[in-house]
Amino acid sequence: MPNIDNLKKQSKQYLPRHHDWYYPVAAQIRSTLPRFRSMGDVDILESAFKFADAQELVARQDSWRALLSGAHAMSDAPKQTPLVPILAFIEAQLFVANVQRSCEFYAEKLGFNVEFVYGSPSFYAQVRRDNARLNLRLFSEPVFVGDVRKREGLLSASISVATASEIKNLFLAFKAAGVLFQQTLKKEPWGGRRSPGVHEPSSFRIRTKTRSSLLGQLTSRTDTCPGERT
Repeated sequence: MPNIDNLKKQSKQYLPRHHDWYYPVAAQIRSTLPRFRSMGDVDILESAFKFADAQELVARQDSWRALLSGAHAMSDAPKQTPLVPILAFIEAQLFVANVQRSCEFYAEKLGFNVEFVYGSPSFYAQVRRDNARLNLRLFSEPVFVGDVRKREGLLSASISVATASEIKNLFLAFKAAGVLFQQTLKKEPWGGRRSPGVHEPSSFRIRTKTRSSLLGQLTSRTDTCPGERT
């Protein structure tokens, strides 16, 4: 069973990890401490993170309120954890042949921010725009067999926007950035608008929709893995 000394030792371990820009710690901080919940990894790692913050992090993870108030408040048993976990968000994982080129495309053409890049040469990265997060992982083998991705219209992720007008705004922004399209905006029989499909070598498909209706699919630019067909 954890005691006050062990919990303090755990707290101290988070400080050098935060100082050394260890990105997995940023994810832990964001998911555990409410005041960091709306911040990206880079913002968290650039912000002040003190021992008291680390103590609160450990206390919340272990459900030990006593650590926050001192050793005298320690009980023999930890507080029960909630029966129903809350899922904060989901991140799509895209397999690409060149992480750096993919990051450049998402940042320069699609308006994403690069949250982090691992490795030299790069082998893993995350890009983010608002609440949409995409993880880019280096993978040098075919992900799909033959032309099945094009034939079946397979999607790698689905991104929602609040209104149909935002689909048009995205289209105009991508067009102004010089993005090539597989399909342009058009009205569907059911009244919705199909979102722009960006013409890309590897054709990872990311469907863009409103909260209430399917509006189309957006194909993200990455690099073709050897043997891949779109």
